[in-house]
Formats: sequence, structure tokens, C-alpha cells
Amino acid sequence: MAPLIVLVVVTALARLAGVFGAGWLDSWPHALRIGLAVMLLLTATAHFQQPRRDALIAMVPPRLPAPPALVTLTGVLEAAAAVGLLIPPLAPVAAAGLVVLLLVMFPANVRAARGDLGIKTMPLPLRTVVQVVFVAAAVVAAF
Repeated sequence: MAPLIVLVVVTALARLAGVFGAGWLDSWPHALRIGLAVMLLLTATAHFQQPRRDALIAMVPPRLPAPPALVTLTGVLEAAAAVGLLIPPLAPVAAAGLVVLLLVMFPANVRAARGDLGIKTMPLPLRTVVQVVFVAAAVVAAF
């Protein structure tokens, strides 16, 4: 739930800054880029710090090879997407890549919810709704 709260609060603050004169932030897509970037930096840290790292490794479906390497890779991709969202010419590509990354990683969340393992922050139906919000935010941020 923390990533959703960070996304909402930081996006709202960025948009408010736009209303009060920070011209570039005077649009929802730009404010969402800031919110997503901060959210991604938060979630990326979990890929490298214990005990969250071990919980994320446990979420990787067993048919995939090298779960620790995949968790590291997805953490690096999240951090790269965060940086890309903050560079205007790269932001649309970063947002599109984020959509793909969110969709590719979602089965791990399904596995965690069904198997009662890994990071368990919310039941699967709510987690699915939150994932849709993240994907929608990334789509909006692409424009």
C-alpha cells in the first residue's frame, strides 16, 4: 500500500506546485511522472535491501531461472524507469517500458497472494486494482 500512497501524495504535491507556478508541473502527465519516479525509487530499494529482497525472491515463479538475478534486474529496471521519467525526451519510452515491466511482474504478485509468500501487503483483488492504477498512471505519464 505504501507505493500507492507515495504515488498519490507525490503526484498531488507536484500538481499543486504546478498550480502555484512550477510551470512544467502544471499538467497531470508531468505530475504523474514525478509521482511514479518517487514511487519507483521506493520500490526499487526493496530489490536490494533485506528482508524485502528475500521476500521478493520467494515471489518469483519457480519456472523462471535465477530468482535473485531477476529480482536484481527488476530493481535496476525500476530505478532506470524512475530516472527516465524525469528526462522529458525519454519519459514516453520510460513510461511505456514501465507498463511492460508492471505487466510482466504481476504474475509474481498473483503467486505471492495465492501461495501466502513473499511480500503480502494486500489481498489479490485489491492488488489487481492497484496494479491497474499503476499501469494507468504510466500510460498517462507517457503523454
